[in-house]
Amino acid sequence: MANFTKPAIKEAFIRLLNERPLKQITVRDIVEECGINRNSFYYHFSDIPTLLEEIIMEEARRIIAQYPSIDSIETCLLAVIEFAYANKRAIFHIYNSANRAIYEQYLWQVCDEIVTAYADTLAGDEPIPANDRELIIRYYKCVCFGLTSEWLRTGMQSDIKQDLHRICELKKGMAEEMIARSRADSKA
Repeated sequence: MANFTKPAIKEAFIRLLNERPLKQITVRDIVEECGINRNSFYYHFSDIPTLLEEIIMEEARRIIAQYPSIDSIETCLLAVIEFAYANKRAIFHIYNSANRAIYEQYLWQVCDEIVTAYADTLAGDEPIPANDRELIIRYYKCVCFGLTSEWLRTGMQSDIKQDLHRICELKKGMAEEMIARSRADSKA
């Protein structure tokens, strides 16, 4: 039963979150949606914020595991917005709730892992100085986080995938150039 119950609670919660704001969802709504009793909910989760955090962190780990190496900044950005794009209303409801910090923590973690994988792929076998590597990672992490946050802040109205594709076209080669300059400067 436990193998079914916990995933059922999560699925029911996401369905409800796609229908209405987080503040309008109660434990009663969740248990009714998945056909269990309140004790079963509380056996697995202490409250709704705990449930929300587990779902978001689980999703972060899944996305990070899915991209062990990344060959373009566009892939980075698309990986970061994957869950948000697939669950627009749910993410919008989380973003506009008192639990926004949980989502931002998830977003920051995914940005960090994805951009680090990208930087490692670009650097290849010839590493760059550690301080330059960290600066490049921090810069692109902020770009990923900022673009995604702005999309959320503006109500997810724009076609983020099209915007990301265009910004990547405009920035094409910049990360490679940063790494090349870092290597050249370290040899000088």
